[in-house]
Amino acid sequence: MDPVQLISSDSAIDERSKRLAVLIDADNAQPAVIEGLLEEVARFGEAAVRRIYGDFTSAASASWKKFLNRHSIKPVQQFAYTTGKNATDSTMIIDAMDLLYTRRFDGFCLVTSDSDFTGLAVRLREEGVLVYGFGEQKTPEAFRNACHKFIFTEVLREHAPSPEPAVVSPGNQPAALSEQKVEVQGLELARPPFPEKFLMEALDRSVDDAGWSHLGTFGSYLQKVQPDFDSRMYGFKKLSDLVRGRSDLFEVEEREAPNGNNRVLYVRARKRT
Repeated sequence: MDPVQLISSDSAIDERSKRLAVLIDADNAQPAVIEGLLEEVARFGEAAVRRIYGDFTSAASASWKKFLNRHSIKPVQQFAYTTGKNATDSTMIIDAMDLLYTRRFDGFCLVTSDSDFTGLAVRLREEGVLVYGFGEQKTPEAFRNACHKFIFTEVLREHAPSPEPAVVSPGNQPAALSEQKVEVQGLELARPPFPEKFLMEALDRSVDDAGWSHLGTFGSYLQKVQPDFDSRMYGFKKLSDLVRGRSDLFEVEEREAPNGNNRVLYVRARKRT
């Protein structure tokens, strides 16, 4: 392996030592996302607690069994005592608060598309712990924005096809990208229009006096402003791939890091002529 490695926002901070509690709402999550989800969680830290909440006596929850055994996820049985009332939510929220007060966790991963967990996410943030949300594209904006980072589970599905990225040159600028849809295991993954205005405004706020921004600084600002921003939604595996692929918008430059052992990536807006 080349000793000179490129550092970007995707790997600038090693968070694998963080202890995380992964709490899954079985009523609002699907087994197909579990393997990809746990791989994603491993990027942020160690899944020290893995629990899933639901009524596993119902036929609808039967598909969870093989995934729970394979990934050592502890099922928390919650009977539906009354029609129309979701006892699962209450149990998961109570468990989250119990775990919070042990002070043993650096963050929580809440796997749900239910807006009822918005208050829980806000409360956890107030206590100074990280909150990672995982849910489908239908997840209400209030819950997505209550998390430090939100990941759409459609991009985590096994064998999910990646939309082809729009790789363009400065002289070949693309027409406006309309919303596209890709079929992913029976569900439609809506590819939203490319957020050019948002990206350029965020870059403008993160550059130095010379107009350049460290990719890690740029990525951090994007996440703070829009927790559900994910380059994979636009066909790019990483932010570094996105800025390289959209050469009509960005210029990139590799520089030697101060320690001389790595190279770092800088980005700036391409000057329009």
